Amino acid sequence: MVFAHDTELSLQSAVALANSAEGVDTLTTLDDLDRYVREHEFTGSRSNDQAELDAVRALRAELWELLSSDRDTTVAVVNRMLASRHALPQLVRHDGWDWHLHATDPSDPLADRIAVEAAMAMIDVVRLDELSRLGTCVADDCEAIVLDLSRNRSRRFCSTSCGNRVAVAAYRARQP
Repeated sequence: MVFAHDTELSLQSAVALANSAEGVDTLTTLDDLDRYVREHEFTGSRSNDQAELDAVRALRAELWELLSSDRDTTVAVVNRMLASRHALPQLVRHDGWDWHLHATDPSDPLADRIAVEAAMAMIDVVRLDELSRLGTCVADDCEAIVLDLSRNRSRRFCSTSCGNRVAVAAYRARQP
């Protein structure tokens, strides 16, 4: 494991949210947001309304900048995200999870909790000088962010479908 478990989960959820705007938008309805929250195990209060969906959708551009910038820009984005949301790191234990970091109150807006968790995760990435774990999908028709948590740093595609699409195209190009 490259990072602490909660850091990896926060990075995965941030990448998923940032990439939800790539190609076909996969975050357009409250049901889409519910699915995202369930898949990434976000806890705390929810308003379950259009305003919450709009706030989470608006966060995608900030996450994209956070996850795709050079080290100095990433640090500036992390600091801005934490300060603007009045983050106060603290250890918590809940819902079967052992001690881990939270820096927002469970009653804070969902978009703020997502942003702060992503920023906190990026602190570890920067401190360990592991920004190379984040990149862009190598498929010609995709610009999604890739999070490479593999031991040998071999992940090149954002998803299996991108990898398969490139492999099929290469196979077809080799056919007579």
